[in-house]
Formats: sequence, C-alpha cells, structure tokens
Amino acid sequence: MTQVNRFKALACAAVVGLAALPAAAADRPASLTIATASAGGVYAVYGEGVASLVSEIVGIPTSTRQTQGPNQNMVLMEKGQVQLGMTTTGPAYEALTGKLELNPGVKHTNVRALFTMYPTPFQIVTLKGSGLTKIGDFNGKRLGAGPRAGTGGTYWPRWLKDFGIDANYQYGPIGDQGGQLADGRLDAIVTAGGIPHPSIVELETTQEVRVIGLSDAEIAKLSARNPYAIPFTIPQKTYKSLTGDIKTLAMWNIMAANKDLPEPVAYGIVKAVFENHDRMMRTHSSARDTLLENVVHNTVLPFHPGAVRYFREKGVAIPDAMLPPELKK
Repeated sequence: MTQVNRFKALACAAVVGLAALPAAAADRPASLTIATASAGGVYAVYGEGVASLVSEIVGIPTSTRQTQGPNQNMVLMEKGQVQLGMTTTGPAYEALTGKLELNPGVKHTNVRALFTMYPTPFQIVTLKGSGLTKIGDFNGKRLGAGPRAGTGGTYWPRWLKDFGIDANYQYGPIGDQGGQLADGRLDAIVTAGGIPHPSIVELETTQEVRVIGLSDAEIAKLSARNPYAIPFTIPQKTYKSLTGDIKTLAMWNIMAANKDLPEPVAYGIVKAVFENHDRMMRTHSSARDTLLENVVHNTVLPFHPGAVRYFREKGVAIPDAMLPPELKK
C-alpha cells in the first residue's frame, strides 16, 4: 500500500471510529504518537502493531516515534510531548521517585499505565570465537549496550560495575550494533528486549554466536538490589544457538500514556489490544504475554482510569495502590 493510500485508509478509519463513539468523545485527539525505541528491537515492532490497531479500530490515526527507549519515553510522556509510550518497570519506578538519570529530581506524576505487555529479559550475545563465556570475562571489552536511555543501556553498565567489571560501553541503535559485533568492532552486546530478539535472530543467520546467561549467585545479588527485576529463563527454542535454557533477569514492559489522554480513548486502546490478541501475536510473538492475567505484574505505575474501567468490566481487580489519584478523590 502506498503512503497516500495508507493515509486515506487511516482517515476513513477515523471517520468510522468517530461515528462509533459517543458525542462525549468528540474532544479526543486528532492523532496519536507512540514512543517506542530504536530500530532492531521488539519495541519498534510491537509498537507498530499497537499503532495499527488504534488507527483501524479506535479510529485515531496513530504513528510511532523512534526514541532511545523507556527512560526517554517516560520524559516525553511526562512533558506531554507524546501521548503514548512504552517503558519497563525499572525506569518507571525511578521516574516516579525522581531518580531517573535522564531527568533527575523530577517526580514523573503525569504518566499512567494502560496495560502490561511482556517481560523483557536481559540478554548477552557474542561470537563463538570471542572466547567470552560469562560476564566475568568482560573487563576491558567493547560492549554494545543499545541506546543510552534504553533498559539495557541503563542497567547493564550499573550491574556490571556491581561485579567489578570495567568495560568500554558503546551506545546506539541495537540493529546497528549487531553489524558491529559481526565485523569485530564490538566484543559483545548487552541488551534487554523481548524474545526472540530481532537483532540476535538476524545475527544468527550469518554468524556463529553464543548467548550468555547469568549464574544463580549473580541473579541473587542483582535481585536484592533491584526489586523490580525478576528471575527469568530464556527457553532453548528461542535461539538456534542455544544448547539449553539459560537464566537471566527480566523487567515487565508497560504501555503507558500521559494522564490527560481522554478516558474513552484509553479505554478503547486497551479494549482493542486485548480483544485482538491473535492479531498482536502476528505482529510479534512476545504479545503472547499480553494477557489480562498479567495485568498484576504492573506494581509501579498507577493505571489510567480508562484502563481501570476495562479491567473491572472483565473482572480484573486493580489494587488500591495501583489506582490513579483521579480515581481516589
């Protein structure tokens, strides 16, 4: 479909969607933008899937914006520069408490959760010929950490420092760093993203790679310092390079919004995603975890009133601690 025809289709969808909603929703946005991350990661793919659903089903033309990831997305939503954005529990917690490195001292109180998406495992990949088999081998190595404000770019340098690792970190789009690893400009990539991670899958098509996990002791130490990180197992079937399951840590991903997004629009977005699960699965397999039963894994960001309304209709109880201030008045 050409860009012109796609625009016409979205415009028609907007007209249909407007007719389907009550008059009270007439003040809804003319368009929406979802802040995702750099190309080559799951955020970019998953975000396009949500944007397509919102455009066609909710009837509001929606596009995605590539960013540095969760940290920047929290700032963009807080300032109202985008209406929707994707984040993980770690950056969301730090933003709420005023400890976000990208915007220090500011408590981000204008952001609301719409739904939990999927867990993001922390992943490490290197070439088999590198001789690297564990994080203890990374001292002095050149590590690609994805975008600086992404989950991987934020936490891996901190975590490796906790283990006394002094590495040379390079930041940039994760898709580009796969090529840098292949041609020897990087020794390994430390990242965080849904599985299977597109960049690792692509790398496996041309290179013999090794995906590295964490030891039980490493997981225990990091879990104690980062309560929003959870133990996670990457199944062997995820990557053809794996000879068995590997252990690591993960954070849950959250689709969020600025609190001023109209309640009927937030409700419509959540409804569209959960009632078109098969379509989201065709976008990316990580959507298999975008289920009502996983709403409970958001223990950080208060939910948007529109999301609360949909969840209550479906019999999902939202703890008082996760209700937004506007519903507590």
